[in-house]
Amino acid sequence: MAPIDRILVSCEHAGFRVPPRYAALFEGAEAALASHRGWDRGALRLARSLARTLDAPLHATRVTRLLVDTNRSLHHRRLFSEFTAVLDRRERAEILARYYHPHRRRVEKRVCDWIARGDRVLHLAVHSFDPRLAPGRDACDLGLLYDPRRRGETALCREWQATLRAGSALRVRRNHPYRGRADGLTTHLRRQLPAGSYLGIELEANQARLERGETARRLRRALAASAATLALPGHRSAARGPFPRGQ
Repeated sequence: MAPIDRILVSCEHAGFRVPPRYAALFEGAEAALASHRGWDRGALRLARSLARTLDAPLHATRVTRLLVDTNRSLHHRRLFSEFTAVLDRRERAEILARYYHPHRRRVEKRVCDWIARGDRVLHLAVHSFDPRLAPGRDACDLGLLYDPRRRGETALCREWQATLRAGSALRVRRNHPYRGRADGLTTHLRRQLPAGSYLGIELEANQARLERGETARRLRRALAASAATLALPGHRSAARGPFPRGQ
């Protein structure tokens, strides 16, 4: 597998914050905000662990995806939830300008700047899933999502899966519980960037594992250590300060 020069970590559903100006839209919606509909529980801690171990910049957005989903394309029917779909076009455009475009542009700009300098980039988009929402998903601790048509992503995920299975008790599956080619930020970037320069891997961690103290710590340690083993030999540390705060 060709070496990775640069690594970027992102977390699109890191929190369930509602900006004050939109608080009235979510009155009585506390349960929805705190549920998987509002955010990816445990994903931000996992993203931070990976970013620290890999010495990679982290871009995270803490605004609830019920305001706008930064992991969806502009044409996606769930870009806005029922709480914000009622807004007129001008108000929705303002939400996009304040909370959607800044996150996606930060990620895309950093990746494109590195590629323009000749670097090969690994983008890890960190998410979590609720195993209660579909039968059979509890049989997976971690999913590695990728585009099987891109050889670099396929090779990395096969090797990563084997490394995790050999070094831990984690149940790791590829393109599960979702398909790697589904609508998302990594899919968007694949359309713009050559397969030889950009590898977009979406991580889906089981929330039931992330919520258990020692189990969650083991998962974070195993994932970070295996990522370092696979990616760091050619990786050049990105010059940076503290992690960007995101939105």
